Amino acid sequence: MNEKVGTIAGQIWNALNENGALNNKDLKKAAKVKTDKELYLGLGWLLREGKIAVTEAEKDIVVELVG
Repeated sequence: MNEKVGTIAGQIWNALNENGALNNKDLKKAAKVKTDKELYLGLGWLLREGKIAVTEAEKDIVVELVG
């Protein structure tokens, strides 16, 4: 499972690097992530590593790379 989550985190990072800040729906599509669970596991990985910042915008979250 760790390897899969690491791969998903990489897909998310690449999508953010190419597109800039995205909301959760657009990020899921850009990163080609299949489920919300996978998206949030990947986001958790990146948050833990300090690679992304997450803010709340109305009913969505907005994710962007930091640093």
